[in-house]
Formats: sequence, C-alpha cells, structure tokens
Amino acid sequence: VTMADLFHRYPQYVIGAFYVDDQCIDCDMCRLNAPNFFTRDDEGAHSYVFRQPVREEEIALCLEAVEDCPVAASGDDGVEADEDSKNPSRLSDFVRQ
Repeated sequence: VTMADLFHRYPQYVIGAFYVDDQCIDCDMCRLNAPNFFTRDDEGAHSYVFRQPVREEEIALCLEAVEDCPVAASGDDGVEADEDSKNPSRLSDFVRQ
C-alpha cells in the first residue's frame, strides 16, 4: 500500500494538515472514525476533509482515520507542505503519541 500523495489530493478539501487523495475507494472508514472532519462527495464517490482539526483530541481522531485507511488515501502531511516541496513534513511527527 502506498502513502497518500499530497499532490494528488481531492480539490474539495479544506486547506490544512489532513486530506484525501485520488486513491480513495469510498469505503467510509475515515467518515466513521472522524465524521466531524471527513465527509463524502456523492458525485465523485470519495471522501474529503471538510473541516481541519484544531484540538489535540480532534487531531488524534483524524490521525486514527489516516492510519485506518485501507488504501492509504488519507494523509496528514499537508500542514507543513510547501507547494514546491517534494518531501513535506507529516503532522503526526509533531503530535504527541
């Protein structure tokens, strides 16, 4: 399984750390884990991030959604990413485990 690709994320996402890329198979896992942050694009039949987490417990829910994605279509490396960067930092590197 490959990791989510920041540069292949769906355009509907709210700018920030978390996103869903074009590998999404619409399995509903992220929406079940973090329904206050992930939602479904009915027309495109995929998930996307409609709200970014702020509090530590919200971030933990979204990190769980990323980790549980069966095809690694959810990512958390959007926050520190520079549009020109090929190696963005992952939010999970900065959050206490």
